[in-house]
Order: sequence, then C-alpha cells, then structure tokens
Amino acid sequence: MQKTGMQKKGTGGRKIRTGGGSVLERTVLCGASAYEEKYYFNRQFDSLPESIKEELQILCVLFTEDVGGVLTLEYDENGSLEFKVMAADDDFDYDEIGSGLKIRQYQREKRELLESLELYYKVFFLAGKRKQKK
Repeated sequence: MQKTGMQKKGTGGRKIRTGGGSVLERTVLCGASAYEEKYYFNRQFDSLPESIKEELQILCVLFTEDVGGVLTLEYDENGSLEFKVMAADDDFDYDEIGSGLKIRQYQREKRELLESLELYYKVFFLAGKRKQKK
C-alpha cells in the first residue's frame, strides 16, 4: 500500500474504511519521524504523568534512530495499543527486520507500561464515548 512516497508497514491513519463500508477510528498517542527528526505527542493525553510522557518520547525517538522510518503508537477502536511503522519507498537505510525485532523487544520490556496505557485509554476515553452513545 503506497501513499505519498511512504510505504505503510501496518494499518495507520486516523479513520480506516473496511470492506463493508464501516469506518474504524484510531487515535494516535505519540510518534516520531527519522525523516523530520521530530516527536509528536497527542495533547489529548496531557493528563498522563510526565515520567510516562518522557518514557514514550525516549521509546519513539530511539526506535526511529535505530531502524529509521516513522513510528506511531495508536489505539484501535477497542483500545488496544499498536505500534505502526511507515518508511519512505526510497529509504534504503530503513531496517524492516530490525523494526519487527525492536517492536517485539519493546512489547516484552515495556509490557507493564503498554498495558497500563491501554487500561488508561479504555477507562478515560472509551468509557466516555460509550456513555455519550446511550
């Protein structure tokens, strides 16, 4: 799947159309780009403790420095936190194998943090959306 010179290594974006025409919403927590050398943090999550925000920044920036590309941490419609990686088509320095290995490493080493972030999102964001629908 290609878009504006970037190759997606997973399902990215904010809203995704499915084959049945329904729309799945995704929320980006944070991300980093090796190309722009920038870090992004979604201000909807400003209530997170500073230590968590700093740990997320370190995680994202080190990932892109090690393997290249663009990394985002995104919540799916069920509140699961996913690592999404994109790389420019002409980025020959991007390490796709290293990317997969690094993601699995983070999932092991940062398991408690990632599970806590999922619980936080489910309690403070998804629960509020469900109440609004009723």
